[in-house]
Amino acid sequence: MMIAPIPSWPREDDGRAPDCEVEGAADAMVPTEGVRGRILRGAPLAPLVWFKAGGAADWLFEPADLADLEHFLEALEGKLPVMALGLGSNLIVRDGGVPGVVIRLGKPFAKVEVREGNVLACGAGAHGILVASSARDAGIAGLEFLRGIPGTVGGFVRMNGGAYGREVADILVDCDVVLPDGEFATLPASELQYSYRHSELPEGAVVVAARFRGTPGDPRAIGAEMDRIARAREDSQPLRTKTGGSTFKNPPGKKAWELIDQAGCRGLKLGAAQVSEKHANFLINTGDAISADIEGLGELVREKVYARSGVGLEWEIQRVGRV
Repeated sequence: MMIAPIPSWPREDDGRAPDCEVEGAADAMVPTEGVRGRILRGAPLAPLVWFKAGGAADWLFEPADLADLEHFLEALEGKLPVMALGLGSNLIVRDGGVPGVVIRLGKPFAKVEVREGNVLACGAGAHGILVASSARDAGIAGLEFLRGIPGTVGGFVRMNGGAYGREVADILVDCDVVLPDGEFATLPASELQYSYRHSELPEGAVVVAARFRGTPGDPRAIGAEMDRIARAREDSQPLRTKTGGSTFKNPPGKKAWELIDQAGCRGLKLGAAQVSEKHANFLINTGDAISADIEGLGELVREKVYARSGVGLEWEIQRVGRV
């Protein structure tokens, strides 16, 4: 279903990958000489994202380690668009698939190390639960909120992930990235120019690691706060469904879910996509929804909220690929 745009309302696509055909992308060959990781052509992405919907990647690359990623990107020479994929939690992969190369960081990028000064050094593939648990065990407070964010460190850093009154900008020291030409760089938090769910990370850069700083704390108190966050999520969010997490950003001074509720959208359906009855700022795939239904439902919600309150909700979920 196509939703007609509202003329007075700027509608920007926050998708990180091009939404148009890249000439020759699906047929172009990627460098394989000297590459030790796994390269797949036409790899289905639906199994890798929480919504369980969407098309395939022209190419999917899972590097063996940092050196392998650097080598691959250097050899690629910027000829194809590149997108990093974490847990696929806050993501809609459009049905036409993602042009170019999707890079998925696996176990070699999922380590967490405790360092001096209440710092945790984390690979970009490390889950938020692992980071928070490691901080708890080391008596480092201030990272408990990561327990409440479904995703990996790479996604947190790129999108300034946050929950329960805290965000990555509060704890990030610096991050390591590999640029599209294969160059390795360390960027201090100040260079990312963080704002609400946004960073100025260089286009096409792949986050490979980050350092977070907390404060000394009691492991028991830290654990209790993590448990509180886990219970709050379980009680309020549709965690056991095919969902993408929080769908829209909270407008200044307002709650997205309240605006959606007031516009009568709780339970609203489009095909097999539905606004969650449990939490109105969550979209769910009730069965075999296609990504067009999920994204179209989100746009319908935005239209209804704007008509009711005059507030233009902004997507928090990233939408990538070809329509």
